[in-house]
Amino acid sequence: LPVLEANLALVRRYFSTSRETIFSVQTNLSNCLDDLGRNDEALALKREIYARSVATLGVSHEDTIISGNNLVISLDKLGLGHESQPLLRDQLLPAARRSLGS
Repeated sequence: LPVLEANLALVRRYFSTSRETIFSVQTNLSNCLDDLGRNDEALALKREIYARSVATLGVSHEDTIISGNNLVISLDKLGLGHESQPLLRDQLLPAARRSLGS
């Protein structure tokens, strides 16, 4: 975890214009937090990643759909299906069908 946190700090410092690189490193960090059982921290980071991805890339971008799916998985894992199902049904599936095909 400390290595991933340091990596994120370096990427933010030296590659601050590369949103995709930052999203990738943040995703790795959130997965590590999940693996360590720090699910609430991982969920907060996944919410941030998805929100920034929507804002910068748009809802139909492949990376946004992937980050949204990661968020749905975490929400389900924490028993928050009342949040995950509408996100999946109303936002992610329609965006995936539009951009990736039915």
